[in-house]
Amino acid sequence: MLPESNCLKMTGFKEMKKNLILLIILLMALPLQAKTVETVLDNGMKIIVREDHRAPVVASQVWYRIGSNYEYDGITGVSHVLEHMMFKGTKSLKPGEFSEIIAANGGTDNAFTFHDFTGYHQKIASDRLEICLKLEADRMRNVIFLQQEFDKEVAVVREERRMRVDNKPRSQLFEQFYATAFLSSPKRIPVIGWMGDLENMEMQDAADWYKLWYAPNNATLVVVGDVQSDEVIRLAKKYFSELKPSIIKPPKLRPEIPQMGERRINLVGQTASPYLIMGYKTPVLTADKESIKDVYALDVLGAILDGGNSARIARNMLRGDEIAVEAGTSYDPFDRLAGLFLFAGTPNKGVSPEQLEKAFIKEIKELQTSPVSVQELARVKAQVIASKVFERDSMFYTGMQIGMLDSAGHDWRLMDHYVDDIRNITAADIQRVAKQYFDPDQLTVATLWPQQDSK
Repeated sequence: MLPESNCLKMTGFKEMKKNLILLIILLMALPLQAKTVETVLDNGMKIIVREDHRAPVVASQVWYRIGSNYEYDGITGVSHVLEHMMFKGTKSLKPGEFSEIIAANGGTDNAFTFHDFTGYHQKIASDRLEICLKLEADRMRNVIFLQQEFDKEVAVVREERRMRVDNKPRSQLFEQFYATAFLSSPKRIPVIGWMGDLENMEMQDAADWYKLWYAPNNATLVVVGDVQSDEVIRLAKKYFSELKPSIIKPPKLRPEIPQMGERRINLVGQTASPYLIMGYKTPVLTADKESIKDVYALDVLGAILDGGNSARIARNMLRGDEIAVEAGTSYDPFDRLAGLFLFAGTPNKGVSPEQLEKAFIKEIKELQTSPVSVQELARVKAQVIASKVFERDSMFYTGMQIGMLDSAGHDWRLMDHYVDDIRNITAADIQRVAKQYFDPDQLTVATLWPQQDSK
C-alpha cells in the first residue's frame, strides 16, 4: 500500500466535504416525500401510485410474485419462457401487437424475470396511461398459447442461454458457484433455467404456470409519474376489477441446509485469465428485526470496500499492491430467501487466484480488527445515500424499488426510510457484521482457470 501524504489526506477531506454538500443538495431537490397511495381491489390486486409531477410522463409496471425461486427441477426457466409468451397474443391481440400499440403511442415497453418476481413495464406520456392498463389487464387473463409461437420462443430462450452462459466461461462460473453455495434453496436455480429443462419444456408447462400464478391477487400495479392517484385507481378498477382471483397457494419454503464448512469448486474454460468468486452467507430484509440493521451495515460495508476509486479495494488492491486487474464486491439484500456477500476479481499478471483470495481476506481482517474511521464512514455514507437518491430521480427506478420490495415480500416503505437507516449505521456495526458474517465456515469459493493453467 502506498503511503499517504498530508496533501492526499487534505484531498480526501475535501472529497468528503464535497460528497456531504452534494447529498444535502440532492435531499433538498428531490421529492422524497412524494404523495404515495396504496389500495387493494376487491379481487386482491394491489395498486401503488406515487405522484411525481416534474415531467408529463409515467412509468407503469405490473409485477407478478413469481420467478425462479418458485420453480423446481424439471421446469426450471419456465417463468422466463412465460415472460416471452406474454407478448405472443391474446384473444383480442395478435402476436407482437401489444408492443406495436405502445410504440404507436410514443411509448416503450419491456419485461424482466428474476428470483422472486416477473415484471412488465411501459414508459409513456401520462395522458396515455389508460392504454397501458387496458393492455395489461387483457394479457393478465387472456393470453393464448400457440404451439408455433411457443416453439419459437423456447428456442429463443435456449439461444439466449447459449450466448449469455454456455459460451461465456465467467457466466458458467457464477452459475456453478450459486449451485454450490446453495444446496437445497431454489437460489441454486438459474433464472434462465438449466438447458436440459429448456430442451424438454412443453407448451403446457408454460400454460399451467400462467394459469397458476398470473392472477390479480398475485399481482401489483405500480404507477409513478405525472398522474393523480385517484384517477389511476379509477382506471385500475375499470380494467382490472372484473378479473377473477385465483386460489394462490404459496409453495412450501425450501430453506437452505446450514453450511458446515468451506466449499470450493474449480472450472476450466477458454479464458485468457483466471477469475475468482468468494461468497459468504448473509441475511436479507425478511430476516428478524435485529438482523435488518445488519443488512444496512453490510450495505455500507460494501461501499467501504468497493465504493469507487477512493474505496479500499481500488486503493489497496488495484493501485497499491496491484494484485488485481479488476476486483469488487456485490451484495443484494432484497431476495426473499437468502443472501450472499460476494467478492470477485481477476488477478494481475503473475498473481495467482490464491494470492487474490488472500488479498480479499486481508481486507476482511482489517474490517474485523480495526474500526472504520469517522472520516471514512462519513464519506462512504454520503456516497451510499447519494447513489440511492440519484436512483430516486428516475420515475422508472422509483417504480422498480417499490415493485422489488413489494414482490419479494418486503414493505415498500423501507425505501423511504433508507436514508435514516444508513445514517444510523456506526463503525461498531460495521466491525460487528464483518466478524459475524465473514465466517470461513460460511465461505464458498469458485475459481475459473484458463485451460493451460488447469491442474
